[in-house]
Amino acid sequence: MNLKDQWRFVRSNMKRSKSRVFMTVLATAMSVAFLIVLASVGFGLHSTFIQDLLEDRTVTQIEVAGIEKDGNFQPITDEEIKELEALDEVKAVTRQQNLYQTPSYTLANYSSQNQTVVAHFPSEIEAGLELTEGRLPEESHEIVVGQHFLDHLAPNDVEEEDVYNENNVIKEEYQYEDNLIGKQIEMEVSQYIEDKEQKESITLTITGIVEPPAKGWMQDQQVYISEEVLKEIESFTNTPRGEVVMPDQSQPTSNPKGYDRVYGFADSMDEINNISEILKEQNYLVYSVADEIKNINLVFTIAKIGLIFIGTIAIIIASIGIYNTMTMAVTERTPDIGIMKAIGAHPKKIKQIFLLESSYIGLIGAVIGTVVAFIISILLNITLPIIIESAFEEQLPEGFQFSSIPLSLILISITICLLVTIVSGLKPAKRATQIDVLKAMRREI
Repeated sequence: MNLKDQWRFVRSNMKRSKSRVFMTVLATAMSVAFLIVLASVGFGLHSTFIQDLLEDRTVTQIEVAGIEKDGNFQPITDEEIKELEALDEVKAVTRQQNLYQTPSYTLANYSSQNQTVVAHFPSEIEAGLELTEGRLPEESHEIVVGQHFLDHLAPNDVEEEDVYNENNVIKEEYQYEDNLIGKQIEMEVSQYIEDKEQKESITLTITGIVEPPAKGWMQDQQVYISEEVLKEIESFTNTPRGEVVMPDQSQPTSNPKGYDRVYGFADSMDEINNISEILKEQNYLVYSVADEIKNINLVFTIAKIGLIFIGTIAIIIASIGIYNTMTMAVTERTPDIGIMKAIGAHPKKIKQIFLLESSYIGLIGAVIGTVVAFIISILLNITLPIIIESAFEEQLPEGFQFSSIPLSLILISITICLLVTIVSGLKPAKRATQIDVLKAMRREI
């Protein structure tokens, strides 16, 4: 009996008990669908988190927080910057310093107070800093501003309580409407000199607006000035980073050394991993998105294995139905088994026929279950965001996926289903090979 004849025999026998086979296939399909949908939540959330991390240029960025020397933590200085820039895979090293006061900025009849950062623009250009408008500074008194700088410019001739709405946002009628590019803006810094507050105004020109942060909920209203402007501020305040010395203070409270934020950039995540390993060996304190991705991958891998294990239990429960179906099949086909044995059929062939049948039931159930799982997954991704946004009045991130079904999950699920169904059919198939020919011919078992 060749394989084609075996298939024909199996299918003809399955047609004799359509209802029982249908219920068995249904139970198998439901268990496979349960496994895939359950695990797809882990795959979906995993891909969403990873995609969220990969949407920013920080994926090829490594933060250098400092260096450990003689057992002490030290900030990064120009000496370490040169060492970092000398590494082969490092494309650029950006560095920033915080201004130790919050200047006020005046543009026409509008003003605001904004955190100010001293940026090294040549390295920012090499690192690939993107602007939504304008260009990067080329002169010492040119600046760029954050994407949300404009949102905080308030008119000076309107009472503050009238300017802002209940969400503490400037009302539309009071917002600055002109283009910022090319506008001159006055930065005003202060210092107490002989117990009296003195102010110094520096004229700056806005040349560009920085691209918004990758995460939609973040705001960037910073002003990015040059190192030359910082020196001008320090010359007026006579303190490092423009720190304000209050009348009851005898001297500045801070003595800053090095840079507040240092980032190294490469062309790929693989290069970032290599740079990270090299810097850690040299006692640098580093962090990169690649490290976070590793941790996320580990957590979600464990979670996905757990979900697949839970789903497998459902398939094992469904295998009880397959076992019962195959046991009944052996009982009902005892005369057929007797005839096959009488004409010389090898026991292995008989066993193969019943294993083929159990596998066929499992395969049909797996295919139907996979199709159902895809339908449920699509419905989840459509309806759940609507329900959550309606219930909590919060907008989910664009592209957020609750459920994702990759090819690997389908293959894993089908493999598990086939293995379980084959194991379920082993004992009934073995029992079929042990049937006595004479008793079978007399329909006695």
